Amino acid sequence: MSDIELDVLDLKEMVLANNSFGPSDVAAIRSAITENYGHFGELRDAVNEMETDESLSPAAKTKMGVCLFLLGKFKSALETLQNADGSAMALFYQARALFELSRYDESIPVYQQAQTSGYNADECNIRIAEAHRYAGRTEKSLEILDNIFGPAEQTSEYMYQRAATVSAVGGRLEEALALYQRAVNTDENHAGALFGLALENDRLGNDAEALKLYERAAKAFPTGIGALINLGLIYEDNNQFDRAQACYRRILESYPDHPQTNLYLKDAAATGNLLYDEEAQRRNDRLAQTLNMPVANFELSVRSRNCLQKMGIDTIGDLTRTSEAELLSSKNFGETSLVEIREMLTSKGLSLGQFAHEKKSNDPPIDTSHMSPDEQALLERPISDLNLSVRARKCMARLQLNSIGELVRKTGDEMLECKNFGVTSLNEVREKLADLGIKLRGD
Repeated sequence: MSDIELDVLDLKEMVLANNSFGPSDVAAIRSAITENYGHFGELRDAVNEMETDESLSPAAKTKMGVCLFLLGKFKSALETLQNADGSAMALFYQARALFELSRYDESIPVYQQAQTSGYNADECNIRIAEAHRYAGRTEKSLEILDNIFGPAEQTSEYMYQRAATVSAVGGRLEEALALYQRAVNTDENHAGALFGLALENDRLGNDAEALKLYERAAKAFPTGIGALINLGLIYEDNNQFDRAQACYRRILESYPDHPQTNLYLKDAAATGNLLYDEEAQRRNDRLAQTLNMPVANFELSVRSRNCLQKMGIDTIGDLTRTSEAELLSSKNFGETSLVEIREMLTSKGLSLGQFAHEKKSNDPPIDTSHMSPDEQALLERPISDLNLSVRARKCMARLQLNSIGELVRKTGDEMLECKNFGVTSLNEVREKLADLGIKLRGD
């Protein structure tokens, strides 16, 4: 059945039809969804309907199992195929499902059973090589690929698997790139080859080319998680948060509980809803600078200075997080001092207790006994020295973190609790700290 016919035909109707089902049908489904992602919903609806049919024949269960595999539901696919007709196709996709569930060594004998039952021998061997590569046996993978001859060597799948294996071995980048390119030239919609080529261009700093290739990889079906995540992150870097969210939602359609993607989606959604105009950024930065100003910079009475010092109030921000009642509860702090403080804050457009809901928590002290004097000096440096992005800087101000020492007292989870601070920003902070040879608490 041609792609044009599939685009006109309801894919759901085609899957539910009582007919034979083989590799060519799988290729047709993949091609249809690549051309029009709307067909994915039809495939999902067809599978949902099949799952409610208790009278499915063993052959129909094979079809349902393969379709579950295409939807990314690997555990359900494996269970269904293990109770199907035992055909070569059922065995081959059992092995594929085991592989996707990271059960690489278990997949190999099932691929061999599929081969014995009549599934294409070269395709089985290519997949066995892939399983060995993922299990860390790259030399074994290359040995298997070296012994595949004839037309199979010219297929996009063979060239992709060889490229990925050469890349894993290392030191042969030009060969890997050439093989990825040949695979893409043979099949312009090969998701794996497109992703591999995109990843290598990404590593080489060819940003524009990497973006184009990631977009092509994301359009192909089935699409790898890696391609969608990397594309989503690039979109975020370009402030295209709607597109980033679309990438993450594509993943969650098949893997609704994927923790990393759920965090990325939450982060992109929160950031996309913010107004990042330049004037707003300047206002927020000015506020952060004001809140970090030491109270010692202002002309206060000796009594007021002494009281604030005893209470551990060092900055304007500390004052905005302290209520009038807390100040008055301090010994020797009276109405005269209170009026003086109020007037100082009013001149800055602030007030006592304005940010009391963001009161700074007491973090555990840092063990510096193992640090050299130079490393300890790093902790005294201001956070501005890290040259963080606007989003990360805002979080630092919101958490009242002024020095690198205060930052490294925080854990990654504590940072993620800060509004609009997501995994992307956390990774940025970790990378900046790693450049200095230090880490967040708990890392």
